[in-house]
Amino acid sequence: MRFRSRLAGLLLAGLLSPLMALASSHREAPAISFDPAADNTDLWAWIKPGTRDRLYIVAAYNPLEEPSGGPNFHKFSDDVLYEVHVVRGVSSLADAITYQIRFRTEPLTRVDVADLTKGPGGGKEFFAQLSGSVGFQKQTYTVTKVQGRQSTVIAQDVPVAPPNPGPRTFATLKALGLLNTPQAAYNDDFTQEFVRPMGNGGSEGTVFAGPRDDGFYVDLGGIFDLANVRAKGTAQDGVAGFNCHAIALDIPVTKVTVDGQLPTTRTDDSIIGVWASASRRKISIQRQNGAAESIGPWVQVSRLGLPLVNEAVIGLQDKDRYNRTTPSTDVANFGAYFLNPIIVRDAEAVGIYAALGVDPTPFKSNRTDILDIIGLKQNGYTVTAIGDVLRVDLTTDSAFPNGRVIYGGTNHEDDVTDILLSVLLTGSPSGVSDGVDSNDAVYLNRSPWLAKPWSGFDQGHGKPTP
Repeated sequence: MRFRSRLAGLLLAGLLSPLMALASSHREAPAISFDPAADNTDLWAWIKPGTRDRLYIVAAYNPLEEPSGGPNFHKFSDDVLYEVHVVRGVSSLADAITYQIRFRTEPLTRVDVADLTKGPGGGKEFFAQLSGSVGFQKQTYTVTKVQGRQSTVIAQDVPVAPPNPGPRTFATLKALGLLNTPQAAYNDDFTQEFVRPMGNGGSEGTVFAGPRDDGFYVDLGGIFDLANVRAKGTAQDGVAGFNCHAIALDIPVTKVTVDGQLPTTRTDDSIIGVWASASRRKISIQRQNGAAESIGPWVQVSRLGLPLVNEAVIGLQDKDRYNRTTPSTDVANFGAYFLNPIIVRDAEAVGIYAALGVDPTPFKSNRTDILDIIGLKQNGYTVTAIGDVLRVDLTTDSAFPNGRVIYGGTNHEDDVTDILLSVLLTGSPSGVSDGVDSNDAVYLNRSPWLAKPWSGFDQGHGKPTP
């Protein structure tokens, strides 16, 4: 259509850029902004190109971690149930497989502060990295695979990768024998020591958990000054230099298919959906002596499937509700947001469409094209169960919205900010740009895919003082 083509062209020229950027799911809802350890920030899922025999999933949590944020550095919460959900086929959003990840932090050993014979270690320390049996207070985790009514522990007591305060920490812990590693620096080889097998002999794949570079890129400072985003060349990546905590799964595709075979022909069963969540116990009790208890059933407090949905599609009044529901209820609870994207009316309200001489009416309502993209209609599927899951066609190399890919060895991923906002505002998969087109670090070409965490000593956000 002529007006659509014109709008896309003008957007590409940057005239609509002041509306065009968001973080994937960083502090996107009022309640979860108070609970960063449970805040889903990003989700990637794609199949290994060519062979298509591995499913890669990276679920990130805890947004905008300042690298120098000690002495109690960021970590996963022992009180949170982290989950990666896999649904299968076109007619159901019920979990076919769920990977549950629970963390446990080693208790501190109490030490008599007056006993001057005690060397580094225990709970007496100021520096957290001198307090535990392996330097930092040791944190481990267990992975449980839930399939049908069967729950199987496929990884147990796996160590979490430590934070990266800086070079002196690494050298000192090695010298004191508190860091049992042959590596001399916090590099990719060191990271690989925390990529561990799941199942007997790695039959269920591998898992990693720990701090990483936040792999999203976007002009945050411009966005949250009422979308006062800078033009390309002057735009600033507001996520640059910040870390997150990530769980990375490398799973044989045969472990998620309906018949345990590698699919070669597209069928309704060869499409899966992936989403991640975080839950807390319903009741939390704080004791006067400082102890805390969490009891009762799990209550979901955060979730993420497709990037930017809660951020850019769901209205402020429903963002907390969205985090507490599941994809199977999305049509009933939030269908109006998908069919009538609010961002179009916001763009109209501030005069953008008028300035371009474009009628926004076709983009305001009846947006079944958005549902078609979510359901991979362009890949030949007719999905009847629509919800916020990241769909992956197991028979085709992934490219968003068919999965979301981290391109190892580069500083690029599928630029979902540009793609999704182009679709919402123009009905086209391209034409809108936020001016930030690459990550500030190079992604790895193997698990955990995200680059190493930034160092607090020389890569934090502090500035020299005169």
